[in-house]
Amino acid sequence: MILDRIEELLKEVNELSASNAEEIEALRLKYLSKKGEINALMQEFRDVPAEEKKTVGMKINELKQKATERINSLREEMATAEDKGDIVDLTRSAYPIELGTRHPLTIVRNEIIDIFKRMGFVLADGPEVEDDLHVFTKMNFAADHPARDMQDTFFVEQSPTGDVTKNILLRSHTSSVQARVMERQQPPIRIICPGRVYRNEAITARAHCFFHQIEGLYIDKNVSFTDLKQVLLSFARELFGADTKIRLRPSYFPFTEPSAEMDISCHICGGKGCGFCKHTGWVEILGCGMVDPNVLELCGIDSKVYSGYAFGLGVERITNLKYQVSDLRMFSENDTRFLREFEAAH
Repeated sequence: MILDRIEELLKEVNELSASNAEEIEALRLKYLSKKGEINALMQEFRDVPAEEKKTVGMKINELKQKATERINSLREEMATAEDKGDIVDLTRSAYPIELGTRHPLTIVRNEIIDIFKRMGFVLADGPEVEDDLHVFTKMNFAADHPARDMQDTFFVEQSPTGDVTKNILLRSHTSSVQARVMERQQPPIRIICPGRVYRNEAITARAHCFFHQIEGLYIDKNVSFTDLKQVLLSFARELFGADTKIRLRPSYFPFTEPSAEMDISCHICGGKGCGFCKHTGWVEILGCGMVDPNVLELCGIDSKVYSGYAFGLGVERITNLKYQVSDLRMFSENDTRFLREFEAAH
């Protein structure tokens, strides 16, 4: 009998339950879709005797209404449960989330950049995967210079024709950025070039196959070695203290002439001599010099009109001096015990 079938479906509808949205949709399809149970009853309703149509029709409508209400109720319960899951309990104790800290190299790098930016230098950047032309050739390196050898340089691709100017390599210094800037910009030029560089060296406590440099370049009319010395003295006193002294020792670099190494008075012993400065009272921190006229000409700048100076320093070296880190490998090992020592340094 159709009335018995309706009563069975009413009991089912009253006891409907679901644990997710997919199950609720399955119930809707089972009872309320065109191929569902209730629609099937409507098809059977055509064959019901006339004297029973009123009673059966009312029961079918009741079933449809209850099924619709129950399925809508399940949807509301599901939505309420999801909303409760997103509520933040403001009375709950905070999670013990540890705050991070800047890496010591980043701290020192930013400090150095800030000092030179206040002197009027602007940041310049360039690719780490470079060509020989910008890394060596335009920096006045001879074709047989030892730095081009595989022992010092990571080559990515070497020219099949033997043309060294077409070799692709990982830059071994950020001087390549200076070359690119000089190519596209006429003086005055006053830039600093921070970045990571790569050299094919054994990894030890005092050396690594990659490290970070900051190089500076100033080109204009009538630039002298005195200008370079004053800038470097101001930099050293800003970074290491007002009592810091500097000295410049003659040296050699292919891209500067004359060239010099700069030492600072040891800030640990005050220049009296200690184990850190090897009892000399001085610590080397950078190389510098006047830009070689050949470099200017190779980059399209008239060396008879313009002159300039350049300098370069290693960020790891400066960080060692400031924080007395004895092992360069600590900077790249991500040991949180080491990094936590710099939480108050920035």
